[in-house]
Amino acid sequence: MGTRSQNKPPLSSAPPSSPSNRKDNIDEIPIDKRRRVGSGKMVGPANSGRTRQAFSVVNAGQDLATAGDPASTASSECGGIEFTLEDVEAILNEKMKGKTKFDYKGKCEQMTEYVKKLRLCLKWFLEREDNHVLEHEKLKNMVESTEKERTELEMQMKSKEEESNSIIAELRKNYASLEAKCTKEEADKLAAINSHRREKDARVSAESAQASLSNELKKTREELSSANQKISAVNEMYKRLQEYNTSLQQYNSKLQTEVASAYSRASQEEAIKQKEALVNEVGSLRGELQQVRDDRDRQLLQVQTLSVEVVKYQESTGKSSAELDNMMIKSSALEDTCSSQRDQIQILQHQLAAANEKLQRVDMSALQTRTEFEEQKKMVEDLNNRLADAELQIIEADKLRKKLHNTILELKGNIRVFCRVRPFLPEDGARSDMAVISYPTSTEALGRGIDVVQNGQKHPFTFDQVFTHEASQQDVFVEISQLVQSALDGYKVCIFAYGQTGSGKTYTMMGNPEAAEQKGLIPQSLEQIFQISQSLISQGWRYKMQASMLEIYNETIRDLLSTNRSNGPDISRADNGVAGKQYAIKHDANGNTYVSDLTIVDVCSITEISSLLRQAAQNRSVGKTQMNEQSSRSHFVFTLRISGVNESTEQQVQGVLNLIDLAGSERLSKSGSTGDRLKETQAINLSLKCLSDVIFSLAKKEDHIPFRNSKLTYLLQPCLGGDSKTLMFVNISPSPSSVGESLCSLRFAARVNACEIGIPRRQTNMRPLDSRLSYG
Repeated sequence: MGTRSQNKPPLSSAPPSSPSNRKDNIDEIPIDKRRRVGSGKMVGPANSGRTRQAFSVVNAGQDLATAGDPASTASSECGGIEFTLEDVEAILNEKMKGKTKFDYKGKCEQMTEYVKKLRLCLKWFLEREDNHVLEHEKLKNMVESTEKERTELEMQMKSKEEESNSIIAELRKNYASLEAKCTKEEADKLAAINSHRREKDARVSAESAQASLSNELKKTREELSSANQKISAVNEMYKRLQEYNTSLQQYNSKLQTEVASAYSRASQEEAIKQKEALVNEVGSLRGELQQVRDDRDRQLLQVQTLSVEVVKYQESTGKSSAELDNMMIKSSALEDTCSSQRDQIQILQHQLAAANEKLQRVDMSALQTRTEFEEQKKMVEDLNNRLADAELQIIEADKLRKKLHNTILELKGNIRVFCRVRPFLPEDGARSDMAVISYPTSTEALGRGIDVVQNGQKHPFTFDQVFTHEASQQDVFVEISQLVQSALDGYKVCIFAYGQTGSGKTYTMMGNPEAAEQKGLIPQSLEQIFQISQSLISQGWRYKMQASMLEIYNETIRDLLSTNRSNGPDISRADNGVAGKQYAIKHDANGNTYVSDLTIVDVCSITEISSLLRQAAQNRSVGKTQMNEQSSRSHFVFTLRISGVNESTEQQVQGVLNLIDLAGSERLSKSGSTGDRLKETQAINLSLKCLSDVIFSLAKKEDHIPFRNSKLTYLLQPCLGGDSKTLMFVNISPSPSSVGESLCSLRFAARVNACEIGIPRRQTNMRPLDSRLSYG
């Protein structure tokens, strides 16, 4: 059987290229190269350092490539060619002209040359894009490092200022407290000195009073001694007078006896007179004696008074001496305190001088830091200006990249097909020693070819991309990420998975949304759309998104997001959805498709989408067969309508993203379906046969395409025969028992890859959105 003729690409497709040039395809550009471009300038030096010539000069001097070896020619010439804006515009505006009106061969050759030029231009553009991305990253890193250094300098300056202010405040506070304390101590010292001076004066006056009192006491004692001497003399005189009186009495008595005996009366009278004279003399002596006694008593009383005053003075003098000693001790202590405080004041003055000097240094450092900050600020402003210019250039270059990318896809014009082989599973049984699937390693088919062996015969196939059983979900998504980006650019995009039951279609499309490494194309595509739509806000874009999910079960449309669904995962019930609602597929005059009465939800975040996906997964019809434990018994269709408006340019775009998980084809002999499962299998196989009929009719370019033969093909009419960008994943099983089904799937995919459909067009016209969600 001629399998190569079935897999032959259309005439407008480019010939196979080498591994180096195969990377030049826009379909295989990595995801990290589609978002940012370094500059919008079309002329500039490349990283290779070689002198490039303008594309027009090279094109005038020689042909870009020959039909025999296009890959090597493009690879050799791209390193020395530069494109100007006029060259790119000339390429984009170039029209295919033949020698005659029906010279299709000439037009095809011109188209081939045109595609080669576009690839060469795109490769140069990607090199420029890499350079600008690196430059942008360097500028961004410089800005971040400068901002970081500026922030660190600000923090250091603020910390130094705060530290200096705290030290100065503390020193000022200590200085004020010490100054107040010193003032208080000085006042206490002055008070103590005044008190000491007063005490000293009092002591001097007390000493002078004591000296005068001592003199008076001495005089008084002398007077007392003289008075005592007088008293003793008076006493002796008194004794003598008593003795004399006694002697006089004796004499008187003797005289009396003598008078009585011997003398006469005259002598007696004379004796009486003498006696009276003596009595008078004794009386005077007695008066003098009494006066002397009175003087003595007075002197004794004065001595006693002086003695009391001397005792009192001695007591007061002792107290004054003790107080004076205490004051002297206190004064010496105060002098010591004053001297220590004077030393402390000197130390604090030195500290204050050091702090002032440190403050001056800090001020100088702050001034220097501020100067450096101003310089850094100017540098940051310069870098920001350069970054803004670079972003403007990136925007312009991104527009040009989108234009080139979409131009290539429009020129290709056929449905792209990716093939994915799932890994061996435990239910596949023991692995055969001879694998039925292999991957060619030739330069022409590397990464694009797959060989299937049946009964010893090898059947080779070639697709746009082939993913081995080792490919991860992220590897698959990288290859379709730019197609998802086209939905944001205003294109209709359709991605659907085809294959037999158990070949991994649902895993490819949905995966496990709860595990980051196992997310399928649907959750990853939605995450990318929301991330990019958020990043485009800075460019003035605002997006509104609406989502719907349905399944086609037994040729009946079911709304998976309806809140009052009567159907669910249990497909044993035969109801057809919500009672009273007619889910009819309609196409309008603008080429848009919508389903009446279908639930449409406005979505603003990936969280809302994830919740809707979980709800749809719970409501989707699944069942158990001999070929698959959890077999999808319906076609699942997820649709996201994207409406974008640029507030600065007032441009509007309307894109549609259709992500479809088809039910698996299966043979009744293997699935063992009976009853309801038999009806489901027949409905699934019938709808897939209708899809195959549509593809064959498109490949043969028949006038009538049987889109209305099934709900699936009628729903996919804009994707298969309209202006949509369409990609099909053909999923196959590596099990030897499934080799027949795998060959059928690959042959069908080869015919799909060879179909030519309408050229996809961007929807930028301004018109009100319909309340129903469009599918086309």
